[in-house]
Amino acid sequence: MKTSRLWEIILVMLLVTVMGGFGASTSGFLDIYNLSDSTFNFSEKALIALPMALIIIAGEIDISVAAIIALCSVMMGLSKNAGAGPLTITLVGMVAGAACGALNGVLVTRFALPSIVVTIGTLSLYRGAALVILGDGAVTGYPDALITLGNGYVGDLVGVPEFQLPLEFLIFLIAAGAFGIVLHTTVWGRRIFAIGANPVAARFSGIAVDRYRVVLFVVIGVMAGLASVLLTGRIGSTRPNIAMGWELDAITMVILGGVNINGGSGTLPGVVLAIFVLGMFTFGLQMANVPGIVMSMILGGLMILSMIVPILIQRAQQRRRRAQPVVVGA
Repeated sequence: MKTSRLWEIILVMLLVTVMGGFGASTSGFLDIYNLSDSTFNFSEKALIALPMALIIIAGEIDISVAAIIALCSVMMGLSKNAGAGPLTITLVGMVAGAACGALNGVLVTRFALPSIVVTIGTLSLYRGAALVILGDGAVTGYPDALITLGNGYVGDLVGVPEFQLPLEFLIFLIAAGAFGIVLHTTVWGRRIFAIGANPVAARFSGIAVDRYRVVLFVVIGVMAGLASVLLTGRIGSTRPNIAMGWELDAITMVILGGVNINGGSGTLPGVVLAIFVLGMFTFGLQMANVPGIVMSMILGGLMILSMIVPILIQRAQQRRRRAQPVVVGA
């Protein structure tokens, strides 16, 4: 059995364990409406985890993604104050995200700089720009359409109030399907794996490695812009410190999903399963009134374990194959 498939089975078992454990120990955990509302806690993070998976598979990483969310929200706030409508505000947020991602991609490819170094630098740049522009203030009074996008339910829009599926979660499901199709069924996806496995060989095989890298950084910037639109609508305000620390949450989702931190391997189904595992686990801890600092420690431990366990599985499989007797034909 492939390591990726085995890891997905493990994640399914973890999800069942989390749901069963908290369901038995925490009153109201399995209530369908509570579970529906719990998706508000991770849908925006999940939207940036999807392109983060692609960029890590390609052998890169983006640490600045949460700062991009903050800067996009500030740009949205400025456009709102200038009298823009909900559609223009949304476009401003996503275009700002694309511009930030493009800058990251150009710095990585044009100057051959490590993406982790570049995005640590732009993390400070983007977050600092948001702080300089907005200071200690906040922007409020966003249009009702934007508030509905961040807080609304599908059932309310289609006239079926009982169908309490958050719009944010529906957007995530659509995005997950699209990213999964691109990564696992297209030439574009196969080239992402090739770039992550061996960028030099990929370049000699005719793949425009730098072009793919820039596009991936732009895509993660656009998705950060979309996450910023939903987050800003959900909380109804813009502050320069929003989404603080989200980059680590997104990376944890990706690594727990079985994506190799060194690039070249991983699956979108694994990442989606990890998103649900972490989302439900965090929701259960919140219902159990576990302090935030303890939750951060637990998530940090999960990230370390998710990198160690696949290595141990691979080593065990290799030992098993070496131990099998070699049958020589007559």
